[in-house]
Formats: sequence, C-alpha cells, structure tokens
Amino acid sequence: MASSNICSDCAVRDAALCGSLNDGELQALNSIGDRRLYPRGSTIIWAGDESVICANLLSGMLKLATSTPDGREQIVGLLYPADFVGQPYAEEAENTVQALTDVELCVFPRRQFEHVLEDHVRMERLLLQRTLTALQEARSRMLMLARKSASEKVADFLLEMAAKVGAGGCRPAPGGPLTFDLPLTRGQMADVLGLTIETVSRQLTRLKASGIITLPGSRAVTISDRAALEAIAAAA
Repeated sequence: MASSNICSDCAVRDAALCGSLNDGELQALNSIGDRRLYPRGSTIIWAGDESVICANLLSGMLKLATSTPDGREQIVGLLYPADFVGQPYAEEAENTVQALTDVELCVFPRRQFEHVLEDHVRMERLLLQRTLTALQEARSRMLMLARKSASEKVADFLLEMAAKVGAGGCRPAPGGPLTFDLPLTRGQMADVLGLTIETVSRQLTRLKASGIITLPGSRAVTISDRAALEAIAAAA
C-alpha cells in the first residue's frame, strides 16, 4: 500500500518521527506498521516483560510508570500525540505503559522496526535525536520540580496540559476561557509533581477561589485567566 494512503489522515504525521522521513523510509515503516486502538486504562506494555513493540502515539495520552521497592506505582513520564513509544534494541521493557485516555497507536513489531533502522541509517539518527531531545526535556522537568513551589508546579502543569492535550480535548473560545479534560486524577498529578494529594487539591481550590480556573466537571478544567496562571507558573 502506498505511503500516502496510510499517512494522509494521520493527525500527527508532521510532528512525529514520520514527518522527517523521505518516501522510501516511510514506505519501509508502512510495510510493518499497524494502527491499533486501546481504551482508557489499558496496559500496552508491562515493565519487565519482553519488549515486543515500538509505536508512534497518534492520539490520546499515556503514562510511563515503574514500581517502588514497597510496591507503589511511580509515574516517571507522560506521553502525548506524536511521541515515540517503546525502546528499540531493549530486550525487556523498562516501564509499564498505560493509557490515561482512549488512545490510537501506530504499532511496529520491535525486531522488524530494528531491521528497518539498520537498513535506513538516517532514520536511526533521527530517532536518536528525538530521544536525546526527550531526555533533555525530562531533565528540565526535574529541574522545575526541584526549584518551583507547589503553586508554581500546579500552574505550570495545567498550562502544559492545555497545550499538550490540544485537539484531543481542548475547547477554546476565541479570546475567552480554555476548557480541557484533565486525563490524570489528583493523585496522579501529585505523583508527577512530587506533591501530596492534599497539596494538589489545596492549590486547585486556591486557583478556583481566585477566579483563575473553574472546575465544571469531574475532569474538566477551564482556564479563565491564562495570564494570571502564566504569572504564577513563571514566578520562580
């Protein structure tokens, strides 16, 4: 099947790895790729299991998690549309990958994907560049967590969610409030931000009382005063 038939309706093609590939490289991926839908709560990859797939995240949101020595879950990362999922050349999965929302993946069998990389060195280099960029972003987030106060962390997180969720849930009104569905529970937010559930709840309540956000539903968040939220996030 021609690459244009497979990729023409892909919402993240320009932002994902595929956006940097030439026709020959795209065709090589298309020959092994398969689109799959997973409902919210599905576990796509289990930590410690054999690493069998790599994928591009087309829509939705995933969490990367590991277990602490006492058996508790620790969220170590979040993946958004256009992000790459999985670890080429790793025999065993390092983290559990679970769907926070309904998701669609473009899935490649890991070993076949590795063969494609070996046959297309430029693609391998592009993937390495994306991996290094993701690593730098993770380091920047660690620095943010170390330096920001609780209010700054929560404000920054809400702004990031509004930007990342994008077409997958934002309902913006021109010049007005921005409403999106928050895919994480308050407990998961606390896990990501290094806070307690009580602290996250307290900060959200303060933002609501200040008129900066509203919470119209169980997961919906409306940013009513974006400038004020940005000022809080940038206070450090």
